Formats: sequence, C-alpha cells, structure tokens
Amino acid sequence: MATSPTPTAEEIRANSYVGFDTITQQIEHKLLKRGFQFNVIVVGQTGLGKSTLINTIFASHLIDSKGRLEADEPVRQTTEIHPVSHVIAENGVKLRLNIVDTPGYGDQVNNENCWDPIIKYIKDQHSAYLRKELTAMRERHIQDTRIHCCLFFINPTGHSLRAIDIIVMKKLSERERLSSRKFGMSLYTTIFDIRNMIPFAVVGSERTVIIDGKSVRGRKNRWGVVNVEDERHCEFVYLRNFLTRTHLQDLIETTAQIHYEAFRSKQLLALKEQTNPRPAAATSSQ
Repeated sequence: MATSPTPTAEEIRANSYVGFDTITQQIEHKLLKRGFQFNVIVVGQTGLGKSTLINTIFASHLIDSKGRLEADEPVRQTTEIHPVSHVIAENGVKLRLNIVDTPGYGDQVNNENCWDPIIKYIKDQHSAYLRKELTAMRERHIQDTRIHCCLFFINPTGHSLRAIDIIVMKKLSERERLSSRKFGMSLYTTIFDIRNMIPFAVVGSERTVIIDGKSVRGRKNRWGVVNVEDERHCEFVYLRNFLTRTHLQDLIETTAQIHYEAFRSKQLLALKEQTNPRPAAATSSQ
C-alpha cells in the first residue's frame, strides 16, 4: 500500500508580531507553579555519612541518621526502607524531594540477599506509576515516586570493593543508573574528566568553620580544617553540581523515557500474552 509523502514545512517570517514567542515564558510559568519532583535513594553501610551528605548537598537538614546511637543497640536484622519527603524552594523554584534511606544494608555478618528490599522498592514504584497510568480516570498529574538517582556509598578503606558491593551495584544497574556503572554513582555525562573522578571522594558537613575569616561548611580536626566546598580538599562540589546544577533534569528524563519505558513495555507485553495466549500446537498420531 502506497504511503502519502510527508509534506515539507517552509519556514516563513510573520509580517507583524503575533506573540507565540512567549510560549517559553508560558511553559516556564506553568512549571514554576507546579514545581519539580526528584527522587533519590541512598545505599551504603551504616556510618558512611549518607544522611550528612544529603543534607550537605541540599544545604538543608532533611534526614536524620538511622545509625545506632549506642554501642549496645541491636543491629538491624534486615535492610529497611525509610522514605522522607520535603519541598525545597530556591529563587522561586520548588523542588519536591523524596529521599529514600536504606538503614541496615550490609551491616550483617551474612548479607546474602540484603539488596532484595531495595530492588523491590524501586520496582514497586514503577509498578505503582504504571497502574495509575492505566487507570481509566487517571490523575492529571500522576504522583511520581520513581527513583531518579541512586547514590551508592563505598567504605573508604583504601582496599578493593567488597564482593557484596559489586553484586549489589550490578543488581541496581539493572533497575537504575547509578551515579557510574563501575562504582555505583548515575552518570550520563560525556565529560571525560568527571567520569575519571568516580567514585567521588566526598566530605559532608552541616557545621560551619572559620577559614581565613570566612564561614564555610567543613570539618575541623587535629590535622586542620576540611572545607567541603574546596576542590583541593574533596570532590563534593563536582558531585553536588552534577546532581543539582547540570544533570538534574537529565536524571529525571532518563528515568521516565528509558528505564520506565523499558519496564512499561515489558509489563504491557506480558499483559498482552496473558490476555491473548497463543493457541497450543495441534498434534496428531500417525
């Protein structure tokens, strides 16, 4: 069957001002009114500073540490899922931030399958979004809890990665982009220098210290002061800038357009197979 040729559009200039060039301002106004959603999950052993780093990145006290406060406090027997939600405003832009902590991960003597609750949570968010999307009377704006980024924390022992970390990062990379497939962090950047920095050596701090008469966020010890904003001291700035200033929208779009779409296609194909099963092949005896 012959297909009609696609017409080519000729670009012309209006004879007088029409006003559709304000569409970008209209979109911006609508987006600013609605705000943006960003969901991040943090994975790593207790005591690596997950809560502190998140609070440092967003310059706000958003989550409290779920680590043990006393030495005799019992160790968690399983990996738990602790989501926390906040709305952060900055220069008229509202960011609805979901932070999912995973206390108990990797803290056992036997850590077999400790990643299962994390993988299940990520999958469940995709499933919940798909169910809402397929509802006949669906919401105009579906609440999005799909994980956009996973921050994986590596114990800074100076030795090689633990076997469990390698296994978990492989499992997570099947569901989410980690901020480097190699070391667990979500990187889509083509900037060679940044990719070579992974895993980032970062320091977090909610406290301020005085350096050369200036108040900065940092840590003070007997060897001196670590300024978390100083690139000579740590790589926090590179991680923060990547997550919030250069690739925030990319992380959100990649989750929706690549990871979720792959999940959605797989689920719909499975549903189609269940609805219209293939007829069994007929057999005959000779």
